[in-house]
Order: sequence, then C-alpha cells, then structure tokens
Amino acid sequence: MKLRKMMLNINGVDRMFMCDPENDKLSDVLRRIGLTGVKVGCGTGVCGSCSIILNGQVIRSCTKKISQVEEYSKITTIEGIGTPQHLHPLQVAWMNCGAVQCGFCVPGFIVSAYALLEQNPDPTREEVRDWFQKHRNVCRCTGYKQIVDAVMEAAAIMQLRLCVASAASKISSSTIRKMATTTENRLFVRMHLVKFVA
Repeated sequence: MKLRKMMLNINGVDRMFMCDPENDKLSDVLRRIGLTGVKVGCGTGVCGSCSIILNGQVIRSCTKKISQVEEYSKITTIEGIGTPQHLHPLQVAWMNCGAVQCGFCVPGFIVSAYALLEQNPDPTREEVRDWFQKHRNVCRCTGYKQIVDAVMEAAAIMQLRLCVASAASKISSSTIRKMATTTENRLFVRMHLVKFVA
C-alpha cells in the first residue's frame, strides 16, 4: 500500500489528507476526515446515500476511486449545505414535509436536490422525480411524495428569497427603517430586509 498526500476543496475549504489511491473510494476518504453525512448504503452506487457534488456534478462517492479524482477538485457534501444555526431551505422543507423517516438516505437526497436547484431553480414535480431516478436516489421508508413535496417547497422559498432580495436592493435604508415602524412590518423587515439596512 503506497500512501499519497492529496488536496481537495471540500465544502469551500482546502483540505489536505493522506489516502491509498489504489484502494480508497472517495466516500472512504470523506468519512475518514469526519464528513460522516456521506453514507455508504450499498457500496455499489445504486442507492444514492453517498451522493456528493464533485465539480458541479452529482456523483455516487462509493464507486469513485480517489485515484480518479483530480487534485484540487471542488466537493460539496451535506455538511457544506446550511449550518445547524442556519439550515438551508431544503433541510427545513425536509422536516416540514415529513420527508425524513429513518434518515439514512436524507443526506444523499438533499445533496442531489441541491444540485438540481442549482441547475433548475423552478423544477416541475416530474423533473424532480426524473432527477432522483437519473441520480439513483433511493428511499425505502417513505413514499417519494413527501420528498418531492420538500423539493418543491424549498424551490418556492428560494424563489421568494430572490424576489425579496431583488426588491429590497431597490429600497433605500431610510425607507426600510420607516417601514419597520409598524408592528406588522417589523417582523417582515427583521426576517427579509435587515441585511440591507446599513
């Protein structure tokens, strides 16, 4: 076994690690450095639990040998989507829509859905189902309705945020402060426009 030092950009941070390029799968390396949200269910690439984004493409990391990954590649795992204090709309929608059962497949589904919404911010239900089928995301606990509902809810929230941000960027700071004088408007301003107030 010949070890190799390698550098990847993982969740926006350059990470250096040691690996066995001939035997290690990408999922092995990610889990070894503490990214345990990358689940290995089947080990053959058919369940999608190990889904990550590699250079903008959803892949199943349990079948990708680390020797096939170019140095300095950009990787996004579930740990790079939202934070415990600021969940991503997909994570919130998963909870709100009841898309979580045992939870094992959830990281792979959310990573896959994140990539979908990056490419297509306003998908149809059929496009969501097709995306999950194409990327082999499998859930054995829920029906897929709750999962598709969660993606649709997250897409709607993300679209709303874009509209609010666009409108807010055109409003002056003094106007936003005046809007915040009534009780009804305070909550809206606090939730949506506060970042625009200097």
